[in-house]
Amino acid sequence: MGIIGAGNVAARHADVLSCFPDVTISAIADTDPARAGALAARYGSRAYGAHTEMLDAGGLDAVYVCVPPFAHGAPELDVLAANIPIFVEKPLALDLATAEKIAAEIRRRGLVSAVGHHWRYFDTVRRAAELLDGRPVRLALGHWLDKVPPVPWWLRRDGSGGQVLEQAVHVLDLARVLVGEVDMVHAVPATGAGDGEIDRAVAAVLRFRGGAAGVLATTSLLGRKLRAGLEVHAEGITLEIGETALVVDGGGEPGAVFEDSGDAKVRVDREFVDAVRGADADVRAPYEEALRSHRLAYAVARSASEGVPVTLDEDR
Repeated sequence: MGIIGAGNVAARHADVLSCFPDVTISAIADTDPARAGALAARYGSRAYGAHTEMLDAGGLDAVYVCVPPFAHGAPELDVLAANIPIFVEKPLALDLATAEKIAAEIRRRGLVSAVGHHWRYFDTVRRAAELLDGRPVRLALGHWLDKVPPVPWWLRRDGSGGQVLEQAVHVLDLARVLVGEVDMVHAVPATGAGDGEIDRAVAAVLRFRGGAAGVLATTSLLGRKLRAGLEVHAEGITLEIGETALVVDGGGEPGAVFEDSGDAKVRVDREFVDAVRGADADVRAPYEEALRSHRLAYAVARSASEGVPVTLDEDR
């Protein structure tokens, strides 16, 4: 494996990958050579100041791209030009055109890909889907209520793209899994954002193609992470899915709490490795699938920015 980026998310993936007996982290690249060297030293890997140098050195079976939102584009396209399978951390990009271009190149080359939507591997999501079988969701309430992450680029619109793209895309991705596709969004931001700053709070209404109504609320104004998850309501049952547990009200299990096993961040890496090796694998968010969630998140962000409803292309 090679890893592009040496920040916190890259380090998390490296820690997981280093525990797999069939994986060697052979190279790490970062625009900050000192940071690349520090992470590489933990695994006996080579360090590079530029990802192109790492790719030119060769010998890689797959590459993880774990860069800030504003840095997506060139790393992925360079990896794909070398015909190497790719794992990309979300969000896919600040815009839509960059992600569409990367998806087209993956499709053209027929390469294995995955995106870090690890929520899809929660045990609780599988149980929620089972409980909803035959019960169409009619109301979905998503939320990401949090503090500002400790990275300098996050509050800049040209750095993170905003909280919906950078964080709440996890919630929107989960809504697609449990409720279905969205065909219209209308978002409004809170006032007070400075020039070039992200919106510190956004509320959005979503219309699902299957008939459900949805609401997404996000804020980064808090002093700690209060809540992130999705609540869905169907006939006779309410499910609340968070990052650690599923709470069920109705469906014969009123007030039941199901704890997640906590291994989703391991499973998302393990399945990608298996896919690269050609083994049976359960990659739940290949790039093409993750692109659908990115389109939805981008539509919400665009609606908040432009002040108008945004309709998603049914073919997409």
